Amino acid sequence: MAEQTADTTPQAAAPAAAPAQGNRQGGRGQARGGRRDDRRNQAPQEPKQFEEVVINIDRVARVVKGGRRFRFKALVVVGDRKNKVGVGVSKGADVQAAISKATDVAKKSMITIPVTNTTIPHDAEVKLSGARVLIKPAAPGTGIIAGGVVRQVIGVTGVTNLLSKSLGSTNKVNIAYATIEALKTLVPKEEWLGAEPKTPAKKPAAKKESK
Repeated sequence: MAEQTADTTPQAAAPAAAPAQGNRQGGRGQARGGRRDDRRNQAPQEPKQFEEVVINIDRVARVVKGGRRFRFKALVVVGDRKNKVGVGVSKGADVQAAISKATDVAKKSMITIPVTNTTIPHDAEVKLSGARVLIKPAAPGTGIIAGGVVRQVIGVTGVTNLLSKSLGSTNKVNIAYATIEALKTLVPKEEWLGAEPKTPAKKPAAKKESK
């Protein structure tokens, strides 16, 4: 009888230990499930009114008595993909501060451009400093035929079909501001295709006096 009791004691203890492991696994499962539920229950973020694109970030240095003081300069373009766009340049002690300041500058200097059938109403060419930018309207389905800075600036506007050419300087800041100046010169189609020219009124013919 003693041998049978010794043999059956471990077998009886084994099933008792199993639920403990199950409880641990169940607890972990519940904890993970709770975390996932918390993430799913988070309120959806509201869409931003403006789209911000960082075109370029440079590290600039200022020579002082103790040596060089390094800062960062950011070039940012902001647009609402409808008819508003702006460009800003600013410096900061770190990259995030420079981008934040440049974004504020761009929002304060936004312009409204005329959009006609997803393209611009007419050609425009502007020379600013050493940069020269040419933009032309394009047929539907053409897309934005531009490169570098011009594409990034036009990409945040409501224009989806455009031809462009960047000539002269390759300075990104000058090209960005030259593109904005070219967009400023655009005249809405309603204004230059407006009223018909007035024809001068005909003077009534003088009556001949009868003798």
